[in-house]
Amino acid sequence: KPPAPASASQSVTTAHTLTLEGARQVLAAAIAKARERGASGAIAVVDQGGSLVAFERIDGTFAAGAAVSLGKARTSALFKKPTKAFEDSINGGRTALAAVHEMTPLQGGVPILVDGQIVGAIGVSGAHSQQEDEEIELL
Repeated sequence: KPPAPASASQSVTTAHTLTLEGARQVLAAAIAKARERGASGAIAVVDQGGSLVAFERIDGTFAAGAAVSLGKARTSALFKKPTKAFEDSINGGRTALAAVHEMTPLQGGVPILVDGQIVGAIGVSGAHSQQEDEEIELL
């Protein structure tokens, strides 16, 4: 006899979702922090699936910073961890990680958490250093 179907409440979960307003707040805080430090930067905010929600590039940021910041944000959201972990792994000898197509293994991407759930991520590229990229987004 096949098992009885689960009730609807057992078949789905409730998850927090990053809103456009929430993404704008994260973006505004990161821009303010970059300006306090006199840093440039491209800043991307993505949802938990890695899709772009908000983006800004501060004047003077190198052109490739836009793509790099989005890659960092997507990597952090999809793998659910800061991108520094991947850069450290590669620097530690696990070079095969560099071949993963959906990954930008550079410091500067961190997840956005709400009540312990990852709702998205932010990626920064183009500040004075990769460490500062990450510091700008840590609110």
